[in-house]
Amino acid sequence: MKYDVVGVGNALVDIQAQITDEWLGLTGFEKGIMTLVDDADQVAVLGRLHGVPLNRCAGGSAANTIVGVADFGGRAAYIGKVSQDNIGHFFLRDMRELGITVDVPPAEHGQTGTCAVLISEDAQRTMLTNLGVSATLSAADVDEDLIRQAKYVYVEGYLLTGESTRGAAYRAIELAKKHGCKVAFTASDPFLCHLVRDEIWKLVEGPVDLFFCNEEEAKSLTGKTDPIECAAELHRHAENVAMTMGPNGSILMHGGSAIAIEGVSVKAVDTTGAGDMYAGALLYGITNGLDWKQAGHLASHAASRIVSQLGARMNQKFTAQEIQRLLG
Repeated sequence: MKYDVVGVGNALVDIQAQITDEWLGLTGFEKGIMTLVDDADQVAVLGRLHGVPLNRCAGGSAANTIVGVADFGGRAAYIGKVSQDNIGHFFLRDMRELGITVDVPPAEHGQTGTCAVLISEDAQRTMLTNLGVSATLSAADVDEDLIRQAKYVYVEGYLLTGESTRGAAYRAIELAKKHGCKVAFTASDPFLCHLVRDEIWKLVEGPVDLFFCNEEEAKSLTGKTDPIECAAELHRHAENVAMTMGPNGSILMHGGSAIAIEGVSVKAVDTTGAGDMYAGALLYGITNGLDWKQAGHLASHAASRIVSQLGARMNQKFTAQEIQRLLG
C-alpha cells in the first residue's frame, strides 16, 4: 500500500492565541467548546487579537491526525477543500512540506476555513470555527485511487454537520469498503454526539472498524457513566474502540479485551489537538507493525507532549531512539 492513512475532513487553518478568562468573557462565547461562527464574528474576534502573539498552522481535526501520522514517519494523504486565497495556499504548502499528499483542487471563489483557538490560563481551549469553503467538500472530491492505495481511511465526525461534507464522508467509507481498506471514525465533539447520535451509532455498528472517542463522548453515546462500561458497550458494536480519558490515560478495546493505557503526567499548557495526535500516533502504530498495546503506549506519550506545549503540532518530534525506549 502506498499510504498508511488517508484522512478526510474540514481543511482549516488554525490560529492559536493565549488569552485570559476576562478577555474570553467579553467575546460572549462559551468557554471550552467549539462554536461555528460566520465571517463577521470571525473577523471581529481576530481583530481583537491584534498585538497578541499568534501561532498559525494547517489544521482541522482529521488534518491534525494526518500530521501526527506523518510526524512519526508514516505515509499519509489528506482530502479537504481550501480556496485559492493566501490562507489556502498556506494550508497546502504546510501539509505538503510534511510529505502529505493533498490533491483536491482548490475552490475558485470563497475563503479558506479558519479556526480561532483561544487558549485560557487553565489550558482549556475555546474554538471558533468559520468553515469557509471547507464546507463545500463533496463526494466528487474523494479520489477512488487514493483510497484504493490506503490501509486506513480516517473520517472526522464534523463532516456529518453539512450535506455536502456528509456526502464526502460516506463516499470515502463506501470506497474504503469496496477496496478492502479499513475505516477509522472519530466522534469529534460531545455536541456532535447529541446532534447526530443515531447516525454515529449506525456507523459504529456498520462500516467503522476503529472508533475514536473521548470519555465524555462515550458517555453521551452509551448513556452510561462508568468509563469501562462505556468502552465495553461500544465494543459490543464496533470491532475496535479507542477511548481517551485525559490525564487518566485511555482504554483500547480489541479482540474482545480491554487494554488499559496509562496516562503520562505533565503540566498541561494547551489541550488543543491532544485527541487528534493520539489518533495519529495510534494509527501510525497499528499500520507499521506495532501491537495495540504498543501503539496505545506511543499514542499516550504523543498526546502528553501536545498538551505540554502551545498548539496542535509537536514542537519536538519523537526520535527513533525515544520510540524504541518507550516500547521497551
